[in-house]
Amino acid sequence: MEANSVSLLYCRKYVLVTGATGFIGAHVVDELLRRGLKVRGATRSLAKGDAMIKARPQFASSLDFVQIDDFENPGRLDHAVKDIDAVVHVASPLTYDTKDNEKELIIPAINGVKAVLEAAAASGTVRRVVMTSSFAAVMDVDRHGVPPYFVYTGADWNPLTYEEATAAATPAYLAYRGAKKFAEKAAWEFVATRRPGFDLVALCPSMTFGPVVHPVAGLGQLNETNAMLWKVARGEPLSAARVPSWIDVRDLAAAHVEAVLRPGAGGRRFIPGGPERFSYDMAAQIMEEEFAWARGRVRRERQAVDESYGWDGESTARELGIEYTSFRKSVVDLISQLARMQEEEEEASK
Repeated sequence: MEANSVSLLYCRKYVLVTGATGFIGAHVVDELLRRGLKVRGATRSLAKGDAMIKARPQFASSLDFVQIDDFENPGRLDHAVKDIDAVVHVASPLTYDTKDNEKELIIPAINGVKAVLEAAAASGTVRRVVMTSSFAAVMDVDRHGVPPYFVYTGADWNPLTYEEATAAATPAYLAYRGAKKFAEKAAWEFVATRRPGFDLVALCPSMTFGPVVHPVAGLGQLNETNAMLWKVARGEPLSAARVPSWIDVRDLAAAHVEAVLRPGAGGRRFIPGGPERFSYDMAAQIMEEEFAWARGRVRRERQAVDESYGWDGESTARELGIEYTSFRKSVVDLISQLARMQEEEEEASK
């Protein structure tokens, strides 16, 4: 660990992680614990929090949970930030099954961020907030496939307007892109206008894959991105990837923790993700090559991979000191785990 990370480690000992029992949040919790920090998880389900503690007995004295059933209400977060030195805000609404995009996606995302920042500002102890934004807040799909080649950086923003995102005819996946943009914009505006006692770091990852460490009752409760890879493994028709960019969840967790620890990360916006592109046909090929049971089972379909643009994950890796996992390893590690889960489910049903 670098000297500047060590110096910050001693003054930032207690970290609040929202969405701590979710796919990304649980990995962030594990990485923080591994690095010797104390963690408080905010979750809508204390039962899941208890399950995480029981699954990590070696960290029982360093991990606790608080139940937050409404992240939009600032008052509900006051006890969550007590004695906290840094906040990692992962929690955010994600659903494509909506009737009103503004009420169900956009407003909850914005209000949730504001509530977290209000509580952090009032705490008097929080010195840094790391926010999980999204590549959806960065990309401009109208530039894709059109020369010349370009590279997205932390200076780029999705041009989608609030009016476009909230229009009744707008599909939920586009409204989600708007929700991520407007929530992150609200965070930067809060810091600029309120000048709280903390600085802000935003991470804008794309598709996130990798092993599961959060409480999952079964394969039917997988997070959306991993569920897509499991559908490939089951031999279902291949979907087209909306973007070719991706990151392993373990690398993303490491990026979050480094964003907490490194003084120079404050006030920065990063796009974590390696240069390797993916498609679901690539995933199918890897499964065929690595798992005997997948041969003749997974479907293959030649899929074009968009190479008209790139993303500046290299700067993120250099400045946060992380290395990117290969797509092959991410797929193999996940599918190996899910195959074992399937065997256990089948055995339990006998």
